[in-house]
Formats: sequence, structure tokens, C-alpha cells
Amino acid sequence: MLDFEKFTKYSKPGPRYTSYPTALEFSSNYSYDQYIQKLDSQDSSRQLSLYFHLPFCRNACYFCGCNVVFTSREDKMLRYMEYLKKEIAILTKHIDITREVIQIHFGGGTPTFYTASQLEEIIKMITDTFKNIAAEAEISCEIDPRHIDEDQMRVLSEGGFNRVSFGIQDFNEKVQVAVHRVQSFELTKNAMDLARKYNMKSVNVDLIYGLPFQDLETFKQTLELSLELQPNRFAVFNYAHVPWMKKTMRKIDETTLPTPAEKLEIMKYTIDFFNTHGYKMIGMDHFAHPDDELFKAIDKGELHRNFQGYTTKGGADLIGIGLTSIGEGVDYYSQNFKDMPSYEAAIDAGKLPHERGVVLNEDDLVRQFVIMELMSNFKLDIKRVEKEFNIEFKTYFADALQELQEYVDGELLEITEDKIECSHTGTLLIRNISMAFDAYMHQHKASKKTFSKTV
Repeated sequence: MLDFEKFTKYSKPGPRYTSYPTALEFSSNYSYDQYIQKLDSQDSSRQLSLYFHLPFCRNACYFCGCNVVFTSREDKMLRYMEYLKKEIAILTKHIDITREVIQIHFGGGTPTFYTASQLEEIIKMITDTFKNIAAEAEISCEIDPRHIDEDQMRVLSEGGFNRVSFGIQDFNEKVQVAVHRVQSFELTKNAMDLARKYNMKSVNVDLIYGLPFQDLETFKQTLELSLELQPNRFAVFNYAHVPWMKKTMRKIDETTLPTPAEKLEIMKYTIDFFNTHGYKMIGMDHFAHPDDELFKAIDKGELHRNFQGYTTKGGADLIGIGLTSIGEGVDYYSQNFKDMPSYEAAIDAGKLPHERGVVLNEDDLVRQFVIMELMSNFKLDIKRVEKEFNIEFKTYFADALQELQEYVDGELLEITEDKIECSHTGTLLIRNISMAFDAYMHQHKASKKTFSKTV
């Protein structure tokens, strides 16, 4: 039985580690010329992963932490499409477009806020440029069930899309009203039925715990209804309440949010619920059937974590295209401008819209490997780290191992000569455990409003 009182003491601000170093370390000190040099010198034998940010939404969902543009103006959306075309054209001068593409992802915003014909045009501009798309490429789109019709789903299917993720968050009407996203079970089911009609290989759903008015009983009902939809995967995210960063979150009454103890109770129940119904936990917040490709990636040590979550497509250079998109190379992260005027001005000047980023030093690369392994697999092969980076692990990470001793004493973590491995309940604190290896955390401890709470 989970000791909630013991666990709640670990609730503190901490990163989600979609990258290491985290986006907090991104800086304009990583200049445009440096970024272009990195692109120009990329190994052409490495595969490509392409992320396209389609930022438009009609209305705000108060829980949303994404970079979105609220509009109902079609001319604004069409203008953005033209700038995407220009950005891709500039990009072709700096990367080898004959490289194999193994992943394409549409994120937002609400990508399906674009009409079927507009989506078709966006897909064509991509496929006309990047012609070497692998037969087994993962091509995915985030979908709001309130903004999808059959023509759009058909266009996605004909464009090669094989994975869709539907945002549900919660089916309780009181919760939905509080977060300004009312979405019935029937509407969601109709959207998922469309995905299956058009042969999407994987149909996934996103849930969030920690929203206003949620408690264990209401979330049980959401889990039961979600299970009826029989998705291939679930992503169950811990709501990150960061109103100092996202103005729309200020509309949420903080007194209605569940306590850390209540959130832990929900998460513990969720894990048991999915285990009982044939799904297994993958990484920090994903659940999938054992025959899912995520499991095969774990067995091969190839599960990868990036800004889109967990993926099997590691070892590729990620190119972020569009407003605020993030890219990742062997030893760098880069991010495009977050505001539309700066994004457009850069492209009008014939440049990629790079605003900031970070180049990883040798220490960053070691810690990136350790943290991403823990976040993906809840365990770490110490001997593998020593061999790959030519270090003596327990000397190099003496401070981290000392910091982790309380987790060992609490039977949340096991540390031997050869491995570090979380216990079943220790996985709930994987962000805390990973923080011990983060060389930048001490710089941010003075700021309580840097990150969301880990519990």
C-alpha cells in the first residue's frame, strides 16, 4: 500500500526532462551562425525526424501548456502556410533532403483546425521536398475530437499518417467546464471510429490528472469510459499548473485542484487499472499493450524521449519547423521564435527562424544519457555508461548517489555495482530521482516558479 504521507514530501518543482539540458538552459548565446554550422555539418547517413507546429486554436483550454495562437481568421492560417513553405525552402539549403525520414509529427495548437484541403496542401509541401520517407515511418498527428471530420481523416490517411493521438483529458462534465473544454464521450468515440475506418495503425488517447474538481471517483469513471474506446496507448499526464508562464491557467481556481496526496492516489489507481486490463506502464506517463513497439524498443534499449514524449525513433536528427518548434541534433537543441512577427521577419530576411538553443558539452552528454535512460526505462546500466563515456560512475556521480540514498533507504530505488533501478512505487518519483543527476538544478532551486510540481 502506498504511503501517501511519505510521498507527498517529495512534491517539489522539477523538470519533465523532455530534454537535457532542459529548455531553461536554451539561450540566444547559441547564435544563428552556430546553428547553421551544425545543420550544414550534420552526418548525411543519419535519419531525419520532422516536427511541424500548427499553432492555431479557436478557443483556450485552460490547462494547456502548449504554444498556441487563438484565432478564427482563415487568412491568418493561410498566411502561416505560406511561411511554412518559405521555411522549408530555406531549410533545403542547409540539410540533405535525400536523407531517410523516419518520423513526421504534426503538433499544435489544433492541427485539424485546418480544413481537409489545407491539410492536403501542407502534406504535399512536405512530401514534395522530403521524398525519401521510410516505408515504416511513424507519421502522426495530434487531434482534438471536436475538430475532425471524415474528409480530414481521409486526407491524413492518404497522406501516409498512421498514428493519431486524441486529447480527452477527462470525461467528467464539471471538470470539462472548469477547464473550458466540453467534449462528450459520443463525440470522442465518433472521432476514434473515423481513425479506425481510415486504417490508422495506432490510435492513442491523452488523459490528464490533477485538473480542477477531479478526485479518485470521477477519474475512475473517465478511465472506464476511455477503456471502452480501446486505444492502443494511453498517455496520462500530471497537470502542470504554471500560471506564471501560461496566462490562461490563471482562470483556474487553485482551491479546486486536487492535493498532491489525491493526485498520487489517482496515479497509483491508474497504474493498477491499466495493469489489470492488459496495459503496461512505459516510461513516466505512457501505457501500452505488451505487443506495442514501445516494448520492443525497451528490450533493445532503443526507447527514446523527446519533446513529443516517448518514441521508438531514436538516433535521428529532429528538425523543428514552424513557430516555437524545437529541434535536436547529436550535441545541440535549437528553438524557433515563439512570436509570429519575429518568426515571419526572420523568414522574410531569408533566414531560418532560429531564436535560441544550447550546445551540449561532454558533461551534458553524459548526464543526458543517464537522465533519458532513467526517464525511459526506470533503470540504468552503470557498466554501459562507464564504457560509453570512459568514466568511473560512482566517482563521477558521487554527489548524485549521496542525494539518492534517501530513496534507497525508502526502498524506492536499488543501487548496485552494475545498475540503478526504481521499485514499482519509485517509478512515481522518477522526475525527483532524475534530478539528482541534473548539474543545472542548483542554479534554479531559489526559484520556486521555474517548474511544475513533481507530485
